[in-house]
Amino acid sequence: MKIQILPSAKQDLVDGFHFYEARAEGLGTYFLDSLYSDIDSLLVYGGIHPVWFGSYYRMLSKRFPFAVYYRVDGEVICVLAVLDCRSSPTFQRNRLR
Repeated sequence: MKIQILPSAKQDLVDGFHFYEARAEGLGTYFLDSLYSDIDSLLVYGGIHPVWFGSYYRMLSKRFPFAVYYRVDGEVICVLAVLDCRSSPTFQRNRLR
């Protein structure tokens, strides 16, 4: 298996980093470490999470209120978005289109 993180998901991670780093120095780095650890766990657990919005698996982060939306295409796990769970479901659905 291979994990591919799309540029839009990478930007979500950068935005989350800036948000948390503005709250406390070092918290942004902890955010990235935690989310990348969660994403790496998809190598073992990819495809077991609930399906949302019709065709995306959603894995909740263990330490932050974020969800990782991904698809499994053969041997590739494609991370499409890393979204704040506090945002509206309408925003999340529109963002995944």
